[in-house]
Amino acid sequence: MLDYAVSWRGRCMKQKGIRKIAVLGAGKIGESLIGGLIDAGLVARDQVVATARHQERLDMVSSRFRVATTLDNAQAVRGASVVILAVKPQAMEEVLAGIRGRMTRQQLVMSVAASVDTAFIEKRLGPRVPVVRAMPNTPCLVRQGMTVLARGRFADAQDLEVARRIFEPLGRCLILEERHMDAVTGLSASGPAYIYVVIESLAEGGVKVGLPRDVATTLAAQMVLGSATMVLQSGEHPAKLKDVVTTPAGCTIDGLLELEEGGLRVTLIKAVVRATRRAAELIRG
Repeated sequence: MLDYAVSWRGRCMKQKGIRKIAVLGAGKIGESLIGGLIDAGLVARDQVVATARHQERLDMVSSRFRVATTLDNAQAVRGASVVILAVKPQAMEEVLAGIRGRMTRQQLVMSVAASVDTAFIEKRLGPRVPVVRAMPNTPCLVRQGMTVLARGRFADAQDLEVARRIFEPLGRCLILEERHMDAVTGLSASGPAYIYVVIESLAEGGVKVGLPRDVATTLAAQMVLGSATMVLQSGEHPAKLKDVVTTPAGCTIDGLLELEEGGLRVTLIKAVVRATRRAAELIRG
């Protein structure tokens, strides 16, 4: 894997002239990207520069990853072949204004900000700057994330491939049309919070029937991890996997009846729909 990654890096450097990656906004997602890029051998430490609003944050990033840092976004993008916008949606207008006129069509811009479409970024950066929109989730921090990519008007297939290779070290990666990105935000990006509530609730159930809390939490979390792995690796519909566990007159069917009576299925669907609607509104505050 590492040999392939290194050979890919060399190929992309030759094709795209990649010399430096600038990460504007070294928060949690920005930090995970920096770590993933370096750990996978896709870039060297001296090819990365990170920015943040506060020097304390930059000191931490510099200490952990040994990469260059600056408070000045305009300085960071100078000479960068790839610029990753990892700032909050509400801050995007200000950040783009600060680097407008300094970006060229030879640079690739990638945004991980929810609610901010590629047209918004393209309009503010200038003529024909290629933009790829990405929506990762927080499990990227432990290299088990899910990222969806969508390309803007001026990005080509090679730009999309560069973006895919940048995010793949953080977990899985899919490419979709941009019209799906708010739904991706409501399901994949917000979804870990829903699952944490499920894990917490299952653990509480374990405590209720006599298990120590730490044991109950471990059982619940590993069960969710294993179940998700079975869905991904088997390719089977979740309903079919559910039926395998649910034996006639067994205990599982009683538990499922309680879930149906409590409206878990409908509640989770409504959570995704509500979060999707909100995702479209974030840039407005």
